[in-house]
Amino acid sequence: MKFPSPLIEARLVRRYKRFLADVTLGDGTALTVAVPNTGSMLGLTAPGSRIFLSKSANPKRKYAHTLELVEADGTLVGINTGLPNRLAAEAIRSGLVSDLASYPVVKPEQRYGERSRIDFLLEHPERPPAYVEVKNVHYMRETGLAEFPDTVTNRGARHLEELVAMRAAGARAVMVYVVQRGDCARFRLCADLDPVYAETFARARAAGVEAFVLGCQISAEAIIPDRLIEMEF
Repeated sequence: MKFPSPLIEARLVRRYKRFLADVTLGDGTALTVAVPNTGSMLGLTAPGSRIFLSKSANPKRKYAHTLELVEADGTLVGINTGLPNRLAAEAIRSGLVSDLASYPVVKPEQRYGERSRIDFLLEHPERPPAYVEVKNVHYMRETGLAEFPDTVTNRGARHLEELVAMRAAGARAVMVYVVQRGDCARFRLCADLDPVYAETFARARAAGVEAFVLGCQISAEAIIPDRLIEMEF
Protein backbone atom coordinates (compact mmCIF):
# COMPACT_ATOMS: atom_id res chain seq x y z
CA MET A 1 0.00 0.00 0.00
CA LYS A 2 1.55 3.26 -1.16
CA PHE A 3 0.59 6.52 0.46
CA PRO A 4 -1.24 8.66 -2.12
CA SER A 5 1.02 11.66 -1.49
CA PRO A 6 4.31 12.23 0.36
CA LEU A 7 4.01 12.19 4.13
CA ILE A 8 4.96 15.24 6.14
CA GLU A 9 7.60 14.93 8.85
CA ALA A 10 6.80 16.48 12.24
CA ARG A 11 7.40 16.11 15.96
CA LEU A 12 4.82 14.93 18.47
CA VAL A 13 3.95 17.35 21.27
CA ARG A 14 1.19 15.34 22.93
CA ARG A 15 -1.65 12.94 22.17
CA TYR A 16 -4.97 13.52 23.93
CA LYS A 17 -8.67 12.65 23.79
CA ARG A 18 -7.64 9.48 21.94
CA PHE A 19 -8.30 10.98 18.51
CA LEU A 20 -6.20 14.15 18.64
CA ALA A 21 -2.55 15.14 18.84
CA ASP A 22 -0.65 18.40 18.90
CA VAL A 23 2.41 18.39 16.66
CA THR A 24 5.08 20.75 15.37
CA LEU A 25 6.22 20.87 11.76
CA GLY A 26 9.83 21.36 10.74
CA ASP A 27 9.30 25.10 10.23
CA GLY A 28 7.87 25.48 13.73
CA THR A 29 4.20 25.53 12.70
CA ALA A 30 1.95 24.07 15.41
CA LEU A 31 -0.92 21.84 14.30
CA THR A 32 -3.65 19.72 15.81
CA VAL A 33 -4.00 16.47 13.84
CA ALA A 34 -6.34 13.47 13.79
CA VAL A 35 -5.15 10.23 15.40
CA PRO A 36 -6.88 7.23 13.75
CA ASN A 37 -6.33 4.84 16.65
CA THR A 38 -8.67 4.10 19.56
CA GLY A 39 -6.08 2.08 21.49
CA SER A 40 -3.60 3.17 24.10
CA MET A 41 -0.67 3.35 21.60
CA LEU A 42 1.50 2.17 24.47
CA GLY A 43 5.13 3.14 23.91
CA LEU A 44 4.33 5.36 20.91
CA THR A 45 3.32 8.69 22.43
CA ALA A 46 6.56 10.07 23.85
CA PRO A 47 6.73 13.86 23.42
CA GLY A 48 9.29 14.83 20.82
CA SER A 49 8.89 11.62 18.81
CA ARG A 50 9.53 11.91 15.09
CA ILE A 51 6.25 11.34 13.27
CA PHE A 52 4.82 11.44 9.77
CA LEU A 53 1.49 12.94 8.69
CA SER A 54 -0.77 12.63 5.69
CA LYS A 55 -2.81 15.59 4.49
CA SER A 56 -6.35 15.29 3.18
CA ALA A 57 -7.53 17.21 0.13
CA ASN A 58 -11.05 17.37 1.60
CA PRO A 59 -11.67 21.03 2.56
CA LYS A 60 -14.56 20.02 4.86
CA ARG A 61 -12.35 18.09 7.28
CA LYS A 62 -11.90 19.78 10.63
CA TYR A 63 -8.35 18.47 10.90
CA ALA A 64 -6.62 18.26 7.54
CA HIS A 65 -3.69 16.20 8.77
CA THR A 66 -3.65 12.61 10.03
CA LEU A 67 -0.98 10.89 12.09
CA GLU A 68 0.24 7.84 10.13
CA LEU A 69 3.68 6.82 11.43
CA VAL A 70 5.63 7.18 14.67
CA GLU A 71 9.35 6.52 15.03
CA ALA A 72 9.99 4.33 18.07
CA ASP A 73 12.81 1.95 19.03
CA GLY A 74 14.68 3.07 15.93
CA THR A 75 11.98 2.03 13.47
CA LEU A 76 8.84 3.44 11.89
CA VAL A 77 5.55 2.16 13.29
CA GLY A 78 2.18 2.45 11.54
CA ILE A 79 -0.56 3.55 13.94
CA ASN A 80 -3.49 4.06 11.57
CA THR A 81 -5.98 1.31 12.44
CA GLY A 82 -7.87 2.04 9.24
CA LEU A 83 -5.06 0.52 7.17
CA PRO A 84 -4.71 -3.13 8.37
CA ASN A 85 -7.76 -4.25 6.38
CA ARG A 86 -6.21 -2.86 3.20
CA LEU A 87 -2.90 -4.51 4.06
CA ALA A 88 -4.59 -7.83 4.81
CA ALA A 89 -6.49 -7.65 1.53
CA GLU A 90 -3.21 -7.12 -0.34
CA ALA A 91 -1.66 -10.08 1.46
CA ILE A 92 -4.66 -12.30 0.73
CA ARG A 93 -4.64 -11.40 -2.98
CA SER A 94 -0.89 -12.08 -3.21
CA GLY A 95 -1.26 -15.54 -1.69
CA LEU A 96 0.69 -14.67 1.44
CA VAL A 97 -2.06 -15.84 3.81
CA SER A 98 -2.55 -19.59 3.41
CA ASP A 99 -4.80 -20.41 0.42
CA LEU A 100 -7.21 -17.52 0.90
CA ALA A 101 -6.32 -16.15 -2.53
CA SER A 102 -8.17 -19.14 -4.02
CA TYR A 103 -11.55 -17.71 -2.96
CA PRO A 104 -12.94 -15.83 -5.99
CA VAL A 105 -15.34 -13.64 -4.01
CA VAL A 106 -14.13 -11.28 -1.28
CA LYS A 107 -16.77 -9.22 0.51
CA PRO A 108 -15.55 -6.59 3.00
CA GLU A 109 -17.42 -5.49 6.12
CA GLN A 110 -20.22 -8.07 6.27
CA ARG A 111 -22.60 -8.41 9.20
CA TYR A 112 -22.51 -11.78 10.93
CA GLY A 113 -23.15 -13.42 14.28
CA GLU A 114 -25.26 -11.61 16.85
CA ARG A 115 -23.79 -8.10 16.79
CA SER A 116 -20.55 -8.09 14.83
CA ARG A 117 -19.23 -7.18 11.41
CA ILE A 118 -16.58 -9.42 9.84
CA ASP A 119 -13.72 -7.69 8.06
CA PHE A 120 -13.84 -10.07 5.09
CA LEU A 121 -16.21 -12.80 3.99
CA LEU A 122 -14.60 -15.04 1.37
CA GLU A 123 -16.79 -17.24 -0.80
CA HIS A 124 -16.09 -20.16 -3.14
CA PRO A 125 -18.71 -22.12 -5.14
CA GLU A 126 -17.35 -25.47 -3.94
CA ARG A 127 -16.09 -24.69 -0.45
CA PRO A 128 -17.47 -23.39 2.86
CA PRO A 129 -17.20 -19.62 3.31
CA ALA A 130 -14.22 -18.18 5.16
CA TYR A 131 -14.73 -15.48 7.80
CA VAL A 132 -11.61 -13.35 8.22
CA GLU A 133 -11.09 -10.98 11.16
CA VAL A 134 -8.17 -8.49 11.08
CA LYS A 135 -6.41 -6.86 14.03
CA ASN A 136 -3.76 -4.14 14.08
CA VAL A 137 -0.53 -4.74 16.04
CA HIS A 138 2.10 -2.15 16.91
CA TYR A 139 3.12 -2.93 20.49
CA MET A 140 6.65 -4.14 21.31
CA ARG A 141 8.28 -4.27 24.74
CA GLU A 142 10.82 -7.05 24.06
CA THR A 143 13.15 -6.59 21.10
CA GLY A 144 11.80 -8.37 18.03
CA LEU A 145 8.55 -9.50 19.70
CA ALA A 146 5.23 -7.97 18.63
CA GLU A 147 2.34 -8.30 21.08
CA PHE A 148 -1.43 -7.86 21.02
CA PRO A 149 -3.43 -6.31 22.58
CA ASP A 150 -1.76 -3.36 24.33
CA THR A 151 -4.85 -2.86 26.50
CA VAL A 152 -8.02 -4.75 27.40
CA THR A 153 -10.20 -5.38 24.33
CA ASN A 154 -13.62 -6.77 25.14
CA ARG A 155 -14.60 -6.20 21.52
CA GLY A 156 -11.68 -8.32 20.35
CA ALA A 157 -12.72 -11.19 22.63
CA ARG A 158 -16.27 -10.98 21.29
CA HIS A 159 -14.96 -11.23 17.73
CA LEU A 160 -13.13 -14.43 18.65
CA GLU A 161 -16.32 -15.87 20.10
CA GLU A 162 -18.18 -15.02 16.91
CA LEU A 163 -15.50 -16.79 14.87
CA VAL A 164 -15.88 -19.88 17.05
CA ALA A 165 -19.62 -19.83 16.31
CA MET A 166 -18.96 -19.60 12.56
CA ARG A 167 -16.51 -22.50 12.78
CA ALA A 168 -19.09 -24.58 14.66
CA ALA A 169 -21.57 -23.83 11.89
CA GLY A 170 -19.20 -25.37 9.35
CA ALA A 171 -17.47 -22.27 7.99
CA ARG A 172 -13.78 -21.52 7.98
CA ALA A 173 -12.71 -18.90 10.55
CA VAL A 174 -9.44 -16.97 10.31
CA MET A 175 -7.70 -14.36 12.49
CA VAL A 176 -5.11 -12.15 10.77
CA TYR A 177 -2.85 -9.98 12.93
CA VAL A 178 -1.12 -7.21 10.96
CA VAL A 179 2.13 -6.04 12.55
CA GLN A 180 2.70 -2.46 11.42
CA ARG A 181 6.39 -2.34 12.25
CA GLY A 182 9.37 -3.88 10.53
CA ASP A 183 11.51 -4.86 13.52
CA CYS A 184 9.56 -7.89 14.75
CA ALA A 185 10.12 -11.53 13.82
CA ARG A 186 7.90 -13.07 16.51
CA PHE A 187 4.41 -12.51 17.89
CA ARG A 188 2.47 -13.47 20.99
CA LEU A 189 -0.65 -12.44 22.85
CA CYS A 190 -0.41 -10.14 25.89
CA ALA A 191 -1.88 -12.52 28.44
CA ASP A 192 -0.73 -10.27 31.27
CA LEU A 193 -2.46 -7.16 29.88
CA ASP A 194 -5.65 -8.93 28.78
CA PRO A 195 -5.95 -12.48 30.16
CA VAL A 196 -9.55 -12.78 28.96
CA TYR A 197 -8.54 -12.20 25.34
CA ALA A 198 -5.71 -14.74 25.62
CA GLU A 199 -8.03 -17.34 27.16
CA THR A 200 -10.68 -16.72 24.50
CA PHE A 201 -8.06 -17.09 21.77
CA ALA A 202 -6.93 -20.43 23.23
CA ARG A 203 -10.52 -21.70 23.10
CA ALA A 204 -10.91 -20.38 19.56
CA ARG A 205 -7.75 -22.10 18.38
CA ALA A 206 -8.87 -25.37 19.99
CA ALA A 207 -12.19 -24.99 18.13
CA GLY A 208 -10.42 -24.74 14.77
CA VAL A 209 -10.03 -20.99 14.28
CA GLU A 210 -6.88 -20.35 12.23
CA ALA A 211 -4.41 -17.56 12.99
CA PHE A 212 -1.82 -15.83 10.81
CA VAL A 213 0.53 -12.94 11.59
CA LEU A 214 1.61 -10.58 8.82
CA GLY A 215 4.88 -8.66 8.93
CA CYS A 216 5.27 -5.41 7.01
CA GLN A 217 7.95 -3.17 5.57
CA ILE A 218 7.31 0.38 6.78
CA SER A 219 8.56 3.57 5.14
CA ALA A 220 7.34 7.10 4.62
CA GLU A 221 6.36 6.06 1.10
CA ALA A 222 4.52 2.78 1.67
CA ILE A 223 3.50 -0.01 4.02
CA ILE A 224 3.99 -3.39 2.36
CA PRO A 225 2.94 -6.74 3.88
CA ASP A 226 5.76 -9.06 2.85
CA ARG A 227 6.04 -12.05 5.18
CA LEU A 228 4.43 -14.25 7.80
CA ILE A 229 5.66 -13.94 11.39
CA GLU A 230 5.95 -16.80 13.83
CA MET A 231 3.26 -16.89 16.51
CA GLU A 232 4.28 -18.08 19.96
CA PHE A 233 1.74 -20.01 21.99
